Amino acid sequence: MSSSGSIATLSAPAQRLMSVASHLHSQRSKVVVCRNLGPDVMSILEARPELDLVVWPQDSACERSWLMENISGATGVIVMLTDKVNAELLDKAGPSLKVVSTMSVGYEHIDLKEAAQRGLKVGYTPDVLTDAVADLSVMLALMAGRNGGTGVDLVQRGQWTSFSWAPFALCGPQLSTTATSPTRKIGFLGFGRIAQATLARLVPFGITHCLYSSNPSSLPNHARDAALTKQHKLQAVSKVDIDELARESDVLFVLAPGGSETYHVVNETLLRKMKRTSILVNASRGTLVDSDALAKALREGWIWGAGLDVVEGEPNVTIDHPLVKEPRCVIVPHIASATLETRVEMATRAAQNLIGAILGWEMPSQVDLSNVL
Repeated sequence: MSSSGSIATLSAPAQRLMSVASHLHSQRSKVVVCRNLGPDVMSILEARPELDLVVWPQDSACERSWLMENISGATGVIVMLTDKVNAELLDKAGPSLKVVSTMSVGYEHIDLKEAAQRGLKVGYTPDVLTDAVADLSVMLALMAGRNGGTGVDLVQRGQWTSFSWAPFALCGPQLSTTATSPTRKIGFLGFGRIAQATLARLVPFGITHCLYSSNPSSLPNHARDAALTKQHKLQAVSKVDIDELARESDVLFVLAPGGSETYHVVNETLLRKMKRTSILVNASRGTLVDSDALAKALREGWIWGAGLDVVEGEPNVTIDHPLVKEPRCVIVPHIASATLETRVEMATRAAQNLIGAILGWEMPSQVDLSNVL
């Protein structure tokens, strides 16, 4: 080779090798990753020679301007709940885009109609967060019922020393059954995997009845309900209408999908029907609960308390938010899936979905877009 390094001076075999290498490089699929997924999962992506990774470099939510700048010509993109996938982004990506993979079980941030019209595949991460969300749902029920938020706040503000003990101070309704209170009815708005996992965790508390309300168009599953009744040694597992669910539930868990059909399904009308000692838990989507109505219910004592992992309009939930002002409302910042094990599994599934779609393999978890158009 001459000092100039010109290809013309190379031998014929060497020229062919360089040509093949150049061709292979040009065939690599550009993949935009909107958040570093950690060493366990990034190594899965980096091990694929077919992929040319472009990764958001900061440990913060991906900036829209960066995503718009880098999405052009991409074959795939891995997004978070904070990344809006709409016509603007898809237009910028261009016809090369094959797959949008989100590291979440929800996909309200993705315009499914636009994706379907363009023939895109959409991956998501169901199942892997079931146990983590069920764990947190029970935690929220206990904290809301037993004034956990008020108690923690009292200690953290240094007021324990001046707190005057009284026989019924900081008391709340007991989740478990007792000799004098032998019946507990647990309600579920939505009765999918997470709800049933939550039910299983509540059985040792001595609950006696499980009530649930789901999509009105879906028929009752009597065989499954009978099997759950027998498995958990309950008096009954019953599908009921939403009015009965509100009236009878000692704790009502909101675990239904988001979307227009369930928007503000927990409203003033429903909350007024609940027991004064009842607890509301929402670990699904903030849009299912009317925040103003819930704040009013807590303030006026229609229900005892609430435990929320999600709030409509999050993360814009400030100290002036009506629910933050309510001492019997325990709010955590959307952390239901936030266990080390679950987040690694979610990130792994998102990576596997993307790789499967690009390489023509089966995606482990693909959103069904057949009925979107």
